[in-house]
Amino acid sequence: MGEEKVKEEAMQILGMFQVLPRLVVFDLDYTLWPFYCECRSKREMPSMYPHAKGILHALKDKGIDLAVASRSPTSDIANTFIDKLSIKSMFVAKEIFASWTHKTDHFQRIHSRTVVPYNSMLFFDDENRNIQAVSKMGVTSILVGNGVNLGALRQGLTEFAENWNASQKNKQKWITKFSQNSNSSENKQK
Repeated sequence: MGEEKVKEEAMQILGMFQVLPRLVVFDLDYTLWPFYCECRSKREMPSMYPHAKGILHALKDKGIDLAVASRSPTSDIANTFIDKLSIKSMFVAKEIFASWTHKTDHFQRIHSRTVVPYNSMLFFDDENRNIQAVSKMGVTSILVGNGVNLGALRQGLTEFAENWNASQKNKQKWITKFSQNSNSSENKQK
């Protein structure tokens, strides 16, 4: 399936959801492309997973911000590949550095740079330990097996919508409870 066809299908998937993330964050190695940067040379021409570029373009066209969170020890190679693939301008934040924190530092930096709340983010990664750690921050996180694809996008948007709806219900319960408590306090004061 060509890039335009993937983009078209991704736009249809995005159109099925009333609630969309404000920011979608991607890992690089084995998520956007099928290799580890540190095993490659800057001189090579990288390639992405077949659906990746079309999905990036669809998200961007829908007005959703994009970011990168990568623990690659070779940020120079990763950035060179992002340039060569002509996707650098698509990202509002790129946090590419080696870390033992399972990407929590990456997300704290992305959050401070974008001011997007964690519960308004969607994250794709190929490592379960990163998914677990970032999920605890409130980010909807999706484990990908063979790179990001249309199935992962659909799954991510579905889980994001479910998480968002659950958080809104909890918020509404809290507001209702708080307003009842403050009303009863006011009545006691009269």
